[in-house]
Amino acid sequence: MGFFGLGGLVYVSVLLVNAIAILSEDRFLARIGWTNASDPGFGGGQDNGSVKAKMVNLVASVRTLMRIPLIIINTLIIFYELILG
Repeated sequence: MGFFGLGGLVYVSVLLVNAIAILSEDRFLARIGWTNASDPGFGGGQDNGSVKAKMVNLVASVRTLMRIPLIIINTLIIFYELILG
């Protein structure tokens, strides 16, 4: 399997999703201001249209939804590399 083939694209995408999934909200994301902890208060609107808000929601979604699938995908890739790699 070549580096520029479909396998390389799968590896890069899995590594990027892994990188997003392991970001610590307390240690890293709060320092750069990328948290969902902002409480708009009564009657206040939340900024959902900005790119930053969408990226924060994407990071939170990946961390929530991809936790179990990433464990399975990483295990399959490790077994694939051990057996056929």
